[in-house]
Amino acid sequence: MDTLKRWMRDWKYPTSLLCIYGFFSTVKPLEPFLIPFLTGPDKNLTIEQVTNQIFPVWTYSYLTVLIPVFLLTDWLRYKPVVVFQCLVLFATTAMILWCKGVREMQAVQFTYGVVTSCDVAYFTYIYSMVELKHYLKATSYCRTAQLLGYTVGSVLGQVLVSFELMSYSYILVFTLVLTAVALITSILLPMPKTSMFFHQRSRVRETDGEGHVETVKHLDLQSNDQKDAVEVDGSKPKQEILEGFNDCDSGVKSSKTGGCGDVLLRLWRDFLLCFSSRTLIIWSAWWALSTCGYNQTVNYVQSLWEHVEPSSNFTVYNGGVEALSNLFGAAAAYGIGFSSADWSRWGEMALGALSALEAGALFAMVFSANIWVCYCGYIIFKSLYMLLITIAMFQIAAGLNMERYALVFGANTFCALVLQTIITSVVVDSSGLGLDIVTQFTIYGGYFSVIAIVFFLRGLYITVCRKHEMETPRENPEETFKAEDDAQIIIGTKF
Repeated sequence: MDTLKRWMRDWKYPTSLLCIYGFFSTVKPLEPFLIPFLTGPDKNLTIEQVTNQIFPVWTYSYLTVLIPVFLLTDWLRYKPVVVFQCLVLFATTAMILWCKGVREMQAVQFTYGVVTSCDVAYFTYIYSMVELKHYLKATSYCRTAQLLGYTVGSVLGQVLVSFELMSYSYILVFTLVLTAVALITSILLPMPKTSMFFHQRSRVRETDGEGHVETVKHLDLQSNDQKDAVEVDGSKPKQEILEGFNDCDSGVKSSKTGGCGDVLLRLWRDFLLCFSSRTLIIWSAWWALSTCGYNQTVNYVQSLWEHVEPSSNFTVYNGGVEALSNLFGAAAAYGIGFSSADWSRWGEMALGALSALEAGALFAMVFSANIWVCYCGYIIFKSLYMLLITIAMFQIAAGLNMERYALVFGANTFCALVLQTIITSVVVDSSGLGLDIVTQFTIYGGYFSVIAIVFFLRGLYITVCRKHEMETPRENPEETFKAEDDAQIIIGTKF
């Protein structure tokens, strides 16, 4: 009994529960076959209704509720939002099973937008429950559990459909059972005592034996550029640095008692500090642009597959393709961790070159008119995105604490959703141009081509400029060595 109590107090207990929740909430066997289900005899919707009238609602709802959910997540301390997410997911699955018609399916997309916006609670809950030294392991376990859930769901769906073991309706009933397991697990999660902004740990200053202030725990309000300046100027005394934190400490205390206004003010100040780094802005720009195109591709790729090879006269393998793309994407993301490349130097050129390959995969899917080429193109596209987004995450997260990790990543996601909403309303929505699926994917291919050109040319320019600077002779050798050291500090560490 004592062993069980000790384990429940350990960081592994909430992490294990969150992994179980992440797994069962992402096992969705019907998701790869959603278009055949909606356009089949069960719902009798047309491909145009699904693509141009129903699916765009998810983008609009996601954008609308993202910021309110982000603030509520922190205020309610994560767990209630995780439970709410599972309840809404259960309701969404039930609505897909029993509702019919365009309006009802649009309501389904709205509720699913609420579900996806609550992902912020899943990814930030664990940081309030475990110590800093366990962040990396806890994050890895939770992301692995989700990826495993998506993969198992795709394979399970493919087996059930290919061997006709279950109808689409019974697959949805089975999904409801899995979601119920996830709901029970979410209720068992321990309630955090702290959060990022509304409910914070007290800041404790450590002192040495003589009573002098040495460090400040849980406090890191410098931007990357400011950190670089401190590292370059080693003569700056500790006391002067710590004095700069006084205003920040008072802001923390006021946010604890001053209400939502003080919290929003601190949030805005942290935002400005984070994006004062030009390097971070560049990587974040690629994140937002590429994630927008990725979401559009993933959301509507089943419509393209249905156009190329209708499911009525072909045994679809959407589940197997999704499983393979997830596995290859995970392998690419994992393998990049063993690379010794200097991404601070070659990263932008890599973004441009691999984005060009993504564009080529999309064009191949559009112009081949062969379902197997479409499948292969999708696997290549998704794997490349997973590879690049992993590089971007590491580059952005370098030098940021976990508070800024959530803030910057949330801001990038919001920007991506704004761009996605614009593209959806103009290109996809029936109230806009309402283009056919082939034209849509042609536009997405061109979109990634523009991203590739911009980032490749900028990467080439930066590389040439740095090479020119390194080759320029200096009169004083000490200045040369100092400049090289400063460049290393400003550029950042190798990944």
